[in-house]
Amino acid sequence: MRRRAWVFAGIAIAVAALFVRLGVWQLDRLAWRRTVNARVQARLDRPPVDAFALPRDTAQLRYRRATVTGRFDWAREIVLTSRTRNGSPGVWLVTPLRVAGRDTAVLVVRGWVYAPDGETVDRARWHEGDTTVAIDGFVLPLADTPSPATFPGRTPRAYRQLDAMNAARDVGTPVLPLLLVQRGDSAPDGGAIPPRLVPPRLDEANHQSYAIQWFSFATMALVSAALFVRAERRRPREGS
Repeated sequence: MRRRAWVFAGIAIAVAALFVRLGVWQLDRLAWRRTVNARVQARLDRPPVDAFALPRDTAQLRYRRATVTGRFDWAREIVLTSRTRNGSPGVWLVTPLRVAGRDTAVLVVRGWVYAPDGETVDRARWHEGDTTVAIDGFVLPLADTPSPATFPGRTPRAYRQLDAMNAARDVGTPVLPLLLVQRGDSAPDGGAIPPRLVPPRLDEANHQSYAIQWFSFATMALVSAALFVRAERRRPREGS
């Protein structure tokens, strides 16, 4: 068999091995995603607890369900900038909730509001009233102190990333190190209630189809090498 056939076969085997490794990597990613999805779903399915009874371990906070009752402090509302929804720019409205008998506020993400520049919004337009409200939502962790990812916006109480230290400064009292994302119905278009946020979509992405593609590429490489080697073996040698 000619030398070029051996070279071609060696390259094909190496490429096939690489494709197989990429396919296995995609299957590993799929298994990891399924594990994360199961963990998130289990937290969302658990009965809600009082926000002040949640553990302080941020690794255990994400997507836990919690409740809290109090009054919104509209004068201290914060916005999280550059939050998109269905491809449109906007902000998250983060409103401190004052709880009777406690000096610590709870930061409630009431929903998303359209903002052409991703920051500027008429906050008063979205006030929902001054009565005592019971909030049911899921939790996102909040860092205790600023990090390199903390970017204040151009307007007061506007942040690209927020932490408990800056939030406490703006709110005027300590805050729990979490964001309680309010769940519930939104008002029709033009209503005073901003569209509520929803938990993440727990899908498996495209890892399985990508794995099948990589394994298919590996098979194609090996089959091509086998056909090439077979053709070379059947070809007469020069001078024979």
